[in-house]
Amino acid sequence: MFDLPGSWVWDYWFADDGDRYHLFFLYASRALRDPDARHYRASIGHAVSTDLVNWTQVEDALVRSDAPAFDDLATWTGSVVRHPDGTWFLFYTGSTAAPDGKNIQRIGYATSSDLHVWTKAGGPVLEAAGPWYEKLASGDWHDEAFRDPWVFPDPAGHGWHMLITARAAEGPVDGRGVVGHAWSADLRTWELREPLSAPSPDGFGQLEVLQAEIVDGRPVLLFSCLDEHATPSRHGSGGGTWAVPAESLLGPFDVDAAYPLTDERLYVGRLLRRRSDGQWLLFAFRNADEDGAFVGGITDPMPVDWEGERLVRRDAERVAAL
Repeated sequence: MFDLPGSWVWDYWFADDGDRYHLFFLYASRALRDPDARHYRASIGHAVSTDLVNWTQVEDALVRSDAPAFDDLATWTGSVVRHPDGTWFLFYTGSTAAPDGKNIQRIGYATSSDLHVWTKAGGPVLEAAGPWYEKLASGDWHDEAFRDPWVFPDPAGHGWHMLITARAAEGPVDGRGVVGHAWSADLRTWELREPLSAPSPDGFGQLEVLQAEIVDGRPVLLFSCLDEHATPSRHGSGGGTWAVPAESLLGPFDVDAAYPLTDERLYVGRLLRRRSDGQWLLFAFRNADEDGAFVGGITDPMPVDWEGERLVRRDAERVAAL
């Protein structure tokens, strides 16, 4: 498990340079006392490992910018990919405060030659916009949700795709969570496209930390949503991390078919394929203890495979003890 004694650790993502695994994670000081305050004090930390179990913390990757900037409130979750020219791109969420105190989320990036020293590109490259995506002015949600970029190469070799935690401009208020979508030819300039899923009365208010992978030959989408942010029909179903069967890495995604991969004790489930043997592994951060209090810290890897039509963990007894 990766944890820091003086800080809360939560959302995270990986990069693999071929020799070491790199863990990028959000963290904030426990001196804040209130774990809910961590979101607006988040920095992006960095750790490295050769076995995905033992991690060494190294220099932080990114911190928020000085105001005024799109990321002057906080730097949040993202993903890392490598351009064919060898440049690493770290896409991340930048948050800034609106006049009413709510936050507006946009997406930016930083680049690096070695995964250690990062240079921000400047302003945002993507933000929520009509006609597809809800803006803060609608007044229907607690923020302008447009975050958690998951970037991957087009399966046919035509540029790059980004999946985004976003909300549809119309539909049931607590079911407007959609898989936002954008495309780029070069990772620097992005074209916003229509969502790859639809809002639903049996859906979710937000699909956090999206990830699409082909696991043992079968496409699957992962996202996270707590009970309180789902539609009433989903309440009590125990989801933290959810999985959705898919036809391809680009969907279309039927969010109504989502099933829980973890309960709310574990949140932000991420998949990673181990280099040594090809085994797919699930990670998550420890969200809540038995009393519902926030915990923090990232789990050790948990093997996953298919059981019928569902992706399942093979660690139920150990996870139950966390």
